[in-house]
Amino acid sequence: MDSDTGGQFSRDAQRRTAVDLARQKVMEAYATSAENGPLGSTVKTIQPRQAIYSHNQVNNPKSAYPINTINSHYKDTPATQTQVDNDAWKTYHSAWQQYYQKYYSEYYSNAARNYIARERLKDAREKAEEDEIRSGLSLGGSLFDSTRNKPLDENAGIKDRLRYQIRKKATDNAKKTRRFRRFIPIIAGGVVVLIILFLQYNRMIFAPIMAYVSPGNAPASEIEALDPTITQTVSADPRLIIPKLNIDVPINFNIALSDVMEAMNHGVAHYRINGASAFPGEIGNFVITGHSAGDVYSSNPYKYIFSGLERLEDGDLIYVNYNSVRYTYKVTGKQVIEPSNVAALMIQTDRPMITLVTCTPLGSSRYRLLVSGEQISPSYEGASTENNNGVTVDEANVEDLPSNEPSFFEGIWNWLTGQ
Repeated sequence: MDSDTGGQFSRDAQRRTAVDLARQKVMEAYATSAENGPLGSTVKTIQPRQAIYSHNQVNNPKSAYPINTINSHYKDTPATQTQVDNDAWKTYHSAWQQYYQKYYSEYYSNAARNYIARERLKDAREKAEEDEIRSGLSLGGSLFDSTRNKPLDENAGIKDRLRYQIRKKATDNAKKTRRFRRFIPIIAGGVVVLIILFLQYNRMIFAPIMAYVSPGNAPASEIEALDPTITQTVSADPRLIIPKLNIDVPINFNIALSDVMEAMNHGVAHYRINGASAFPGEIGNFVITGHSAGDVYSSNPYKYIFSGLERLEDGDLIYVNYNSVRYTYKVTGKQVIEPSNVAALMIQTDRPMITLVTCTPLGSSRYRLLVSGEQISPSYEGASTENNNGVTVDEANVEDLPSNEPSFFEGIWNWLTGQ
């Protein structure tokens, strides 16, 4: 057997061995048949010799085959004495056939058994390695080092075992990395897209939520306790109070149109244009504007202050503290307009009115929502008419109503264009 080739002969060695064994078997069978067969005394004198069927070049330089050797042995013998019986030739050929049939049957059976044994041994070793690694590489066990193709000594030190464990884990991790490496560009691209979408459209997610969360800081019980039928003396700080929405926010008065956006970062703003420039208590339209949505990462604490404005209905109450007097308004209607429809604020009226302006739908600045109301307290008999002296001609010719804070990419565009 050849231990270097896994228990198998090389092809040439197999062929030579098979031929030698076949010759030996055939000659033995032929000699036995000749001694007991019908060839007579002449044939009985023939004895098989090792040199006849040997491939050893020293003993038999001609390497003669048995049949040729037999013919040459009888070359000088009379024909009557060299006549070979047909049964002897049949025995001769049958011995060859039986030998080859048996030899190759055994050869392939042994090869199959060896292959199965090697595969089972391989599977057993791999399973033993995996079990030993999962069990924490117990110190009393033995390992198989695949890099050196030999088992580790059972008394190997902890250092060798830890080295093997690290190498095994590194190999497994490398396989997993190669397996999922093709998905890294797809995952990275998806993450980038999600980040961009979040930066641009996060307000559409959070604004509807904040519409049902108290945007103000005052306790609801204090706001609901207000009596709209009583004119009260209040603090001089101007404030807007909406009990239904739990809003209690400062109002910024006496600001220019160019400063309205900045003023809405500190509460709500008094918005004044020609035809809609009244103050609380004056006959005309008193306009207040505020944000309804903003980016979640924005530092503006009032970005959601008007997010629930669309929940107001006719009859709901709005309070305004101004010059130490509390003015009460009752909602009379609401409408959605284009941002450029500034004329919708210019209402011809003979009583004090209020209009709250914000962006809609929530999370965008596509349209403007107007919520209108009329003053019910205190009495407005003898009230003065709105005064437009504080509004210049240029400021009156505005193109769009105030909007929400710019989105992420709108801010980048405004920065690049210097707007």
